[in-house]
Amino acid sequence: MAQYIYGRNTVLSALKEHKVKAIYIADGFSLFSILDEIKKQNLVMKTSSKQDLNRMAQNGNHQGVVAEIDDYKYSSLEDIIKKAKKSQYPLIVILDGVKDPQNLGAILRSCDAFGANGIILKKNGQVGVTSTVAKVSTGAIDFVPVAMVTNLAQTIKTLKSNGYWIVGSDGSAKQDYREIDYKCPIALVVGSEGEGISRLVLENCDFISKITMVGHVNSLNASVATAVYLAQIFNNRFPS
Repeated sequence: MAQYIYGRNTVLSALKEHKVKAIYIADGFSLFSILDEIKKQNLVMKTSSKQDLNRMAQNGNHQGVVAEIDDYKYSSLEDIIKKAKKSQYPLIVILDGVKDPQNLGAILRSCDAFGANGIILKKNGQVGVTSTVAKVSTGAIDFVPVAMVTNLAQTIKTLKSNGYWIVGSDGSAKQDYREIDYKCPIALVVGSEGEGISRLVLENCDFISKITMVGHVNSLNASVATAVYLAQIFNNRFPS
């Protein structure tokens, strides 16, 4: 079964990874970096109406280009752990209940920017990888592996057996996130804005910390909170 991705950066990244089966462009589309890749790979290209592009992109901002690819292939937890061992300090992000595809796409971008080795999602009650996620990630989806698991608590136990320390982000925590030494294998757990991290997952965290804020708004959305944590982890591990 195929799916559609859209947007210039997203499609160009997929083209460079040789993941595109067919491509649909608006009349007059002229971004040569994409057109050159299409020509090099001898791909099927069809000029399509705005209405057809809107339909394939589910009314997303396609910027005049939509690509057909195979359904997203999730990585296994074991594969992410294995590949992460090659890093000096392995880092995996666990998302517990994030439902907004915009947030997941933005988190993928931050994970790529700060060198996270992968993302773990729970199978039920959470957004998966969609065309919107791919668009918002602006190509990061091609470089950050994502695993889908049934049981986060069991997954955390597996990570602990592989040497990971589990850091949960929770607004009611007493410990400031800057007080933790991240120079070891870390799994960062981020919950949904409305419900936070589920009780059982929170109980399995080694550290529960919060982002201290001084403004009038007392919470950050999941993607912003994840980016703040990832920046702190990177700075702690690799100070200038």
